[in-house]
Amino acid sequence: MRRPLALICLPLSALALAACGSTVSTAGFKGAQHEVAQTIANFQAAATAAEEKKICTEDLAAPLVARLGGAKACEAAIKSQLTEVDSLEATVESVKLGAGGKTATAQVKSVHEGKKTTSPLALVDEGGKWKISGLG
Repeated sequence: MRRPLALICLPLSALALAACGSTVSTAGFKGAQHEVAQTIANFQAAATAAEEKKICTEDLAAPLVARLGGAKACEAAIKSQLTEVDSLEATVESVKLGAGGKTATAQVKSVHEGKKTTSPLALVDEGGKWKISGLG
């Protein structure tokens, strides 16, 4: 369970998308890039509200949820991670769409304990809705 759990722990801790923090701005993006940034904003909002079920059903890609062991295991993993995340900030710096427009990579800058980090976050289009699939 360690490897699949790391797939979601990294977006939560390394990218610092949770808890008592600011919201992710989507204003600088248009079209599909805006939709990708909005998915990240929705993920942060759900994490802030400790809505594990919403994260697993609406924000994470089905293959990632499956790698975590299914919906219930995903919710438990998210709940566990949210208890370890403190007040953090995140900003979507850029969004690059993949060939065919069905994949995207967002560069997300985070600040955690005074340290700034930029990390790629991979997303996929599942039935017309962008979902987080892991690190880019």
